[in-house]
Amino acid sequence: MNRLATATSPYLLQHADNPVDWWPWSEAAFIEARRRDVLVLLSVGYAACHWCHVMAHESFEDEQTAALVNEHMVAIKVDREERPDVDAVYMTATQAMTGQGGWPMTVVMTPDGEPIFCGTYLPKPAFQQLIGQASGVWRDQREAAMDRASHIVTALRENAEAVAKAMRAEAEFSCQAVTDEAVIALSQNYDRTSGGFGGAPKVPPSMLLEFLLRYHERTAHPVSLSMAEATLDAMARGGIYDQLGGGFARYSTDATWTVPHFEKMLYDNALLARVYAHQWRLTGSGLARRIAEQTCDWMLRELRTREGGFAASLDADTEGVEGKFYVWTPAELTAVLGPDDAAYAADVFGVTAAGTFEHGASVLQLREDPADADRFARVRDALLAAREGRVRPGRDDKVVAAWNGLAISALAQTGLLLDRPDLVEAATATAHLLASLHVANGMLVRTSRDGAAGTSAGVLEDYACVAEGLLTLSGVTGEARWVALAGTLLDVALAEFTDGSGGFYDTPSDGEPLIFRPADTADGATPSGAFAMAAALLSYSALAGSARHRAAAMGTLSVLPAIVARYARAGGTGLAVAEALISGPAEIAIVGDPADPRTADLHKTALHAAPPGAVIALGAGTGTGSASASGDVSGDVVPLLVGRTPVNGAPAAYVCRNFTCLAPVTTPEELRDQLTPR
Repeated sequence: MNRLATATSPYLLQHADNPVDWWPWSEAAFIEARRRDVLVLLSVGYAACHWCHVMAHESFEDEQTAALVNEHMVAIKVDREERPDVDAVYMTATQAMTGQGGWPMTVVMTPDGEPIFCGTYLPKPAFQQLIGQASGVWRDQREAAMDRASHIVTALRENAEAVAKAMRAEAEFSCQAVTDEAVIALSQNYDRTSGGFGGAPKVPPSMLLEFLLRYHERTAHPVSLSMAEATLDAMARGGIYDQLGGGFARYSTDATWTVPHFEKMLYDNALLARVYAHQWRLTGSGLARRIAEQTCDWMLRELRTREGGFAASLDADTEGVEGKFYVWTPAELTAVLGPDDAAYAADVFGVTAAGTFEHGASVLQLREDPADADRFARVRDALLAAREGRVRPGRDDKVVAAWNGLAISALAQTGLLLDRPDLVEAATATAHLLASLHVANGMLVRTSRDGAAGTSAGVLEDYACVAEGLLTLSGVTGEARWVALAGTLLDVALAEFTDGSGGFYDTPSDGEPLIFRPADTADGATPSGAFAMAAALLSYSALAGSARHRAAAMGTLSVLPAIVARYARAGGTGLAVAEALISGPAEIAIVGDPADPRTADLHKTALHAAPPGAVIALGAGTGTGSASASGDVSGDVVPLLVGRTPVNGAPAAYVCRNFTCLAPVTTPEELRDQLTPR
């Protein structure tokens, strides 16, 4: 029976025609396992995952293997991007039982969801052996297997509770001391040859880079800036960045950013676009400006959906071959460009006879800016046009709320900074899509596809990243409605996700019960839900004048000292929020007609000169608006603007910190002076 045919997940749809009798994650699947008295096979992956495709081809599309699975187990297929809660719980089990994790994730468990075996990719012979051995254990050694599974679940629950308690042991801490400690720890792990932190494989450290830029902005610390700049420049010039079409791949398989794992994710590109825009704002780097703009253009061109949202990812594979769409041989260059330009392109892009990837093919790099800009542009355009004739990678076109929230922030800020109103318009369209399709009765739905909402409830990162995106968008467009909606989402999070001790669970209180309730405070490929929530709460508190939301943000950060002490690389988002706290954050109200060029000049100056984590409110200074004692926003004006008026008829800027304001100013020069660190 094909139970995946109506799924909203492209990953599940990829498996809809497998001979394996897949079930979606559902109580019905576990009921069926209990009825048949068999084990459950859980397979977790995502659409852009190369090794997920390999295991699917080897095992799930194989009739003999499928028959073995169907006879002995109920098989459940999960898209980790659609159900991050399920993924988090069983990835924790996998890492605890094997010492490592990854995707595809393969779990054999009891009909009550308790794991007996955990692993990742398994070749067909090993996978078949696992099915046979596990079913034999269930038949002949069931009591021992159930006891072991129960012991594993108990240990996982107790460990989760112990870790949460230990992490919150330090209720009060100094943000400055923690950020100083983090910079020292990061410098010890920094790759001074190739940029980045640690060795291969290397993942773009987006959140750490944002922190390092903020830290330098406050302290003028040279090492923090040099680590950030060298890493950003190396990534921009390496093979991890698509030198023809723009956009970053998921990670580099080597230490030099040369050969990527070719899948491209929305979240990476949204985070990196924002960081490169920040680098340009801080340093004036032409390379940073180009990468920020090209990355935003890539998102609009490659990931935009008909409904105005952004698709989750592009596949690593084309026609079953990883990277085939992106790599080039010298012969392919010659066929497109002719011998002279092909030799030039090979030199500029680092294409060699031996190849830098596989089978004599090379990943394009751009280690130096070409001297002849016109010739380079002509050659690049010719190669890009030729590449358009290749079979394109598959696209996972589901819209993930959290990642679209990240895209709203990146597009809105970059659009204002770089005079690209089309980027701001795209961010606004995405906000309208989320507000109309993903929000119901104040609650978020995690995914949608083709204009239809999915069935998975939003998790903590969805509430946090969407709220932060809406707050950023309001500061760029002056629309107060986005602040009000962000406040609604944050209040739901405070009511439904809190753990009672200042932290957050990743799932709501009325969410589906799993073997334990996940609560991961550390950054991964995306900002942790807890740290992202701290960022959104702090921004909202500054705009609404809400002490309650500020206190919640500070409580959430209480785990930061423990994370920095154990593994500073997992604390980037929290460290960036700490920098915002140290700076106030600055509250900047721009009062005037948004259509007045003088208002626009003040507005842009505010964003260019804003200290770390600053919030901006833009409006005419008329209308009504307030925040209640609980921080709820009402009216048609952001509370930060209420009571503030133009000065002698001229647009004005008001700069405040911690509920204390400077005198209003009316020129960009005066505003820049107020925002410049003393």
